[in-house]
Amino acid sequence: MKKRLQTLCITCVALLSLSFITSKKMPRVLVYSKTRGYHHASIPVGVAAIQKLGLENNFAVDTTTDSTFFVRKTLKKYDAVIFLSTTGNVLNDKQQAAFEKYIQSGRGFVGVHAATDTEYDWPWYNQLVGAYFKSHPKQQEAMLTVTDASHISTQHLPAKWKRFDEWYNFKSLQNGLHVLLTIDEKSYTGGENGDVHPMAWYHEFDGGRAFYTELGHTDESYADPLYLKHLLGGIQYAMTK
Repeated sequence: MKKRLQTLCITCVALLSLSFITSKKMPRVLVYSKTRGYHHASIPVGVAAIQKLGLENNFAVDTTTDSTFFVRKTLKKYDAVIFLSTTGNVLNDKQQAAFEKYIQSGRGFVGVHAATDTEYDWPWYNQLVGAYFKSHPKQQEAMLTVTDASHISTQHLPAKWKRFDEWYNFKSLQNGLHVLLTIDEKSYTGGENGDVHPMAWYHEFDGGRAFYTELGHTDESYADPLYLKHLLGGIQYAMTK
């Protein structure tokens, strides 16, 4: 009888432990990559890379180019939404309103590369993403400077980081951005933002959190361990309530 009771107790503890594990909600992100302007050939590579980051770092990844995902019932499943090189007007008025409420509920946003080449007629989005794309010179190597090495997206990076990519010039840069990376305009040709030319930043906005990195135009970016850890850090920041 005593042995049966011990076995029953062990079984109950195991079932309770399993219940706790299965009931613990895995973080989930939505990768949105709809384009209404230029379409980056690197988008499928980027999607696959984020899916791999999810598998390796215990968060679930859903992907879509369907703007009908942007309703309250669907968005509430996600801890963060990633705009992966979106371009043009990718949400209608109702979808914009739903996304605003989503951020206001304390959720996160990640903008990658052309996310700043998106929704030019939506001032709230300008504030969220932090800037709008203005222009870019030819793809080339340039030197980045880490301006905050304490953030989860930059703490692994060298203080000076030389890499090849497509480098944006920005307009409508917002106040209050916490800049993580700047680019040295003396290290390449075509820069138009002066001595302080931000390339990645984060901030709290309208109840939620936003991270943006300009990097990620090229396919090769998504095989670069330094870049992938930078992107992962931004996603983890955005998912953290």
